[in-house]
Amino acid sequence: MSALAPSPQPPRAPRVDRHAHLEGSLDAGWIRAQAQEMGKPIPESLEALWRRDLVDFEAFIQAFFFACGFLRGRDVVRETVRACVSRLAPAGEGLRGLDLWLSPHFLVKESAFLSLDELWQGMEDGIRDAEAQGVKVAVIIDAVNHFGVQHGHEVLDLVLLDKPTWIVGFSTGGLERVPFREWAKVFDRARAAGLRIAAHAGENGPGSNVREAILEGGAERIVHGVRAANDPATLELLAERRIPLDICITSNRTLVPDLGDHPLPRLLRAGVRCALGTDDPGVIPCDIPSEWAQAQALGLSPSELASLRQHAVEDAWSLAV
Repeated sequence: MSALAPSPQPPRAPRVDRHAHLEGSLDAGWIRAQAQEMGKPIPESLEALWRRDLVDFEAFIQAFFFACGFLRGRDVVRETVRACVSRLAPAGEGLRGLDLWLSPHFLVKESAFLSLDELWQGMEDGIRDAEAQGVKVAVIIDAVNHFGVQHGHEVLDLVLLDKPTWIVGFSTGGLERVPFREWAKVFDRARAAGLRIAAHAGENGPGSNVREAILEGGAERIVHGVRAANDPATLELLAERRIPLDICITSNRTLVPDLGDHPLPRLLRAGVRCALGTDDPGVIPCDIPSEWAQAQALGLSPSELASLRQHAVEDAWSLAV
């Protein structure tokens, strides 16, 4: 009798973080130590998130702003990029990449935490460190949807004046209050400058925002999009156009209170090109291996896990540069 063939092993965790915000990636222990040293009380919303309690999006924004208030100076920026890299799967087989979202207008203009030169230099240092570890980094500039379209133009005014080569994309985040059709001219301007277009949609706004971001805003990538999972027409659009979806399971479960069972299996089975990200891992603690463990716990088949891992590499902007 011939020996039975060994059972196929499920694929290892992806080697790409497809969605992390620099401002939300400061190490939680470091934030606590800095706050204690400076005599700043940590808001309950941030303590709740560190405990993995559910909070509403407004409370998350309060926690996020407090945490990124410590992002001051070139060296801290460099260390924050390092922290993002540390949350990837360990070095080994295959490429590693980090698609990193950054809000320079908020850091430099609105909050004046540091100068643009300090921010760019810290990013350069951190990206160089990452490359030395075999990690490619691409940066996507994030504007805040609820700050309005004029804010979007001001973000581009700041960034396009002397754009570093590692900036490859432009996105909107924040509260989905301004219709994406109104953002179309901002997206067109960013695209004309050579930037790829993404949008946070279908997270704190309705699933219809995903369709609008694609059809009227021209977005080629969607962040989250979980509220679109019950809309067959939107799923068909995502699959047909091969629009990548960045899925952040821990963040989604924390910030989308009516989510129910996470829709990742439904999205994958509808042919949507999903991949995993950490979102704001210093505020809502997680890393890529823990996100992968949660994906496995959703009952995905080995072939679905393989697709999740494959999409992470194939659609990562960091690995396309």
